[in-house]
Amino acid sequence: MEILKVENLTKVYGKNTTKVVALDHVSFTVDKGEFVAIVGASGSGKSTLLHLLGGVDRPTSGKVYIDGEDIFNFNDDKLAIFRRRQVGLIYQFYNLIPILNVEENITLPLSLDNREIDQEKLNEMLKILGLENRKNHLPNELSGGQQQKTSIGRALITNPTIVLADEPTGNLDSKSSDEIVALLKKTNKELKQTIIMITHNLEIAKVADRIIKLEDGKIVSED
Repeated sequence: MEILKVENLTKVYGKNTTKVVALDHVSFTVDKGEFVAIVGASGSGKSTLLHLLGGVDRPTSGKVYIDGEDIFNFNDDKLAIFRRRQVGLIYQFYNLIPILNVEENITLPLSLDNREIDQEKLNEMLKILGLENRKNHLPNELSGGQQQKTSIGRALITNPTIVLADEPTGNLDSKSSDEIVALLKKTNKELKQTIIMITHNLEIAKVADRIIKLEDGKIVSED
């Protein structure tokens, strides 16, 4: 079942001599439960695409449908609520709140939305992440891999429609990178979570069901 549909998505920055076409009429679909990797060199448009898919930015033209909703028909307030509830974001640099412990960082999206925390589900999430013994630790007491696992938990705790991962292993050593990729694959298979991951690393991209390659803001191949 189609969960994401992108139609002629275009993003242009500047005008006239300073005009830059970051995305050029990009179209594709993603099925529910699919793991898609988007690859490309620096400047290919992959980060711009991820920001548009997450509703962090608005396109110059084109549409993004998530679970049948045209997200750019929403005003800014409604889009922010939709993003918080339906989109899980995983960043390269974790973006954890330094004064909150692991458990508090993971449940932050629920707290911001005034939603009740299901302790049983939280405990299961901590177990999946391998953070049961770190739940009361602050981010500066964790390794890079543990911090990224915490950010993954934060992205998953709301049962989002899609998870968007922006270079999730870009700030990690090879061992931690392998653990994070394995964890993403596990949540994709066991939790049926739809994941779209941006990476410049083709070896990491190979764990995905499908690889979309971008060059100069255009899709040049899908494997």
